[in-house]
This record gives sequence, structure tokens and C-alpha cells, in this order.
Amino acid sequence: MGALAGPGARIGAGRTMSRTPVPAPRGASARTARGAALFELCARLAASRTFELAIVVVILANGVVLGLETYPDLGPATTALHALEWAFRAVFVVEIVIRLLAYGRRPQDFFRHGWNVFDFLVIAAIFVPGLHGDSALLRVVRVLRMVRLVRFSPGLRTIVAALWRSLPGIGGFFALAVVTLYVYGMAGWLIFGDVYPEEYGNIGRSLLTLFVLLSLETLPDLIEQGMELSPWTVLYYASFVVITVNLLLNILIAVFVNSMEEARRLEMTEGLAPGYDEDGDGVPDELDRIAVSQRLDDLRTLIVELERELRIDRDDGRLRRTGKD
Repeated sequence: MGALAGPGARIGAGRTMSRTPVPAPRGASARTARGAALFELCARLAASRTFELAIVVVILANGVVLGLETYPDLGPATTALHALEWAFRAVFVVEIVIRLLAYGRRPQDFFRHGWNVFDFLVIAAIFVPGLHGDSALLRVVRVLRMVRLVRFSPGLRTIVAALWRSLPGIGGFFALAVVTLYVYGMAGWLIFGDVYPEEYGNIGRSLLTLFVLLSLETLPDLIEQGMELSPWTVLYYASFVVITVNLLLNILIAVFVNSMEEARRLEMTEGLAPGYDEDGDGVPDELDRIAVSQRLDDLRTLIVELERELRIDRDDGRLRRTGKD
């Protein structure tokens, strides 16, 4: 019995030992805890208002220093300005590192936002070998740092996003404007080419005259010149002003206003779908967010109309009950 019990006991003991979890090394767990604490600290710091205000102040100070460097013969101040430039570079590098660490073990998510990519490129450009010393390209990069102020202002972000989203519509508007200007340019060359060669001697001069006319500053002088040739030339200038200055300008404003509304909706629904097409329906998530926002607005309108109708019915009921009493 003892001989039989021995192997069974050893087998049971082996099974018990196999179920016992193997503890992780203390060094690895400590490093993981320190890394998580660092990520959390960077996330809180990057999301804090104080951090954003500090970066805004540094960007504004960088702009002031860049403006001061345009003055010649600064004397001893030149060395101080160069030292401040290196200090600004160090601050911006630390800023980017903190914002990257704020994403924890998924730093690639940092580059899913356009403004983050812009900030990274502007700051990383200082490490390009050709951008050292006092090159013109380096100054351009330093000027672009001022554009980073847009990221800290929701209103400016909405305007820039609207401008970006309006580019397809502006492309169609630009094509229509070019065709209209060309037609009126050729007509102006046919009508005024022999009489006023300085303004309409060829298609290039004609287009330049009409382009300047878009500001309406030269309109009285051109109408006066046209009246000397024929009173019917007033129709040429009047139709040009109505079609180009009024109609086309209103179309451009409508395109931008529509893009502004879409950008505002995207800003309002920024947290609904951060990916490009996470739902897999083949429609970009930003379009889904615009549609959701539009449906919410329509729903609010229906609720307001329903409340108004119900209020009217209750008032009518009260009046009927009052009349019966």
C-alpha cells in the first residue's frame, strides 16, 4: 500500500506544483509600473490647461524673438537671442516627447491627428542636417511655429478646417470664375482693343484689367471711358459686376459657410468616431459624424415643433374648458 501510495502522491504533488503560477521577476514588474506611472503623468500633463498656456507663451515669445532678429546691428543682444532660440527648441522637443508619451504604449495614435503631425514635422525639422546656421529655410520653419497657435484655439481650428474642407468646392468655383473672366476678357478685347490698347490690347491685358475691376475701384473710370465709345458699354460692365462680383462671390461665400458648418459639426462630435472607418461601412467616420450631427439637429427641430403644437393644443383645451364653464 505504501508503494502504491508513493507514486500517486508524487503525481498529485506534480499536478499541484504545475497549477501554481510562476511569479514574474520583480525587476520587470517594477519597470512596468514605472512606465505606466510615467505614461499617466505625461497624459495628465499634456491634458492640463497650464501646460497648453505655457506652450502658447513660449510660441509667442519665439515669435517676438524672430521679429527682433529682423533688425540689424543688435549688438550684444544677438548672442542672447540665439541662446533663447536654443532654449525654445529644447522646450518644443520636450513638449513633443511629453505628448508622445501621453499615448502610452500606442504612440502611433499621436499621428492620427493632422495638427499633431504638423507640430511634429515643424519641431523635427530642426534636426535636418541642412537646417542649421542662419539659412532661409530654417527661418521659414521658425515662422511656421507661429501657425501652431491654431491648434490651441478651437475657433481657429474650425476656421482652418473649414478652409481645408472647402478646397474641392473652391476648385469648381475657380474653374467657373476662370471661364467667366476669359469670356469677358475676349469680349473686352473685341470691344475696346483698338480704342484702349493699354487696358484691352490683348487677352492678357484684358484679363488683368477685369481682375483689377473685381475690387470695383476702377469701375467709375472704366465706365467713363466706355461711355466715350458708346453708351451700350455700360451693359458690359454692369453684367460683369453682377455676374462676377455679386453672383460668384456669393457662391464662394456659400461654399465656405457650408464647409464651416461641417467643420463645426466635426468639432462638436470629435469623440464619436476617432478612426477613419472603424465601423467598416465604407463611409469615412467624419462623414458619419456629420450625418449624426445633422440628424440630431433635425431631431431637435422636430421636438421644438412638437412642443409648440402640444402647447397650442393645451391652450385651446383650456380655452374650451373655460368657455364651457
